[in-house]
Amino acid sequence: MIQRKTNESCSCSSGKRKNNKERPYKGIRMRKWGKWVAEIREPNKRSRIWLGSYSTPVAAARAYDTAMFYLRGPSARFNFPELLAVDGPLDEMSAAVIREKAIEVGVRVDAERSYVSGSQVESCWLQEKPDLNKNPEPEDPDRDYR
Repeated sequence: MIQRKTNESCSCSSGKRKNNKERPYKGIRMRKWGKWVAEIREPNKRSRIWLGSYSTPVAAARAYDTAMFYLRGPSARFNFPELLAVDGPLDEMSAAVIREKAIEVGVRVDAERSYVSGSQVESCWLQEKPDLNKNPEPEDPDRDYR
């Protein structure tokens, strides 16, 4: 007879749960490099719908809420039920259309949150990149840095 080892002291309810600092909203997670991503499982399927990658957890959660609304209707549990805005009929939609609508909301929220104290944060791709093939100009032209 084969005996199976059981770990009776394991509390499964707290074993794999993340704390609220890591996952402040439902349907999102943080990548190792700091971006927040959202995805949602399709009803009655094993597949997931990728909802995008965002710089803030709020934007990812809003994208999740939008997809949740189109998949499960107005009675679903949302992260921000008071901020839900629907711009069309609640007919059955394809995963691609749901993804598109969710990403649209998430990107808009990210853009709104990129304003810091009234001025827009300059995006990294808009900043001037240094030419790495040139020697840098010395700060003090009279001093020789070699």
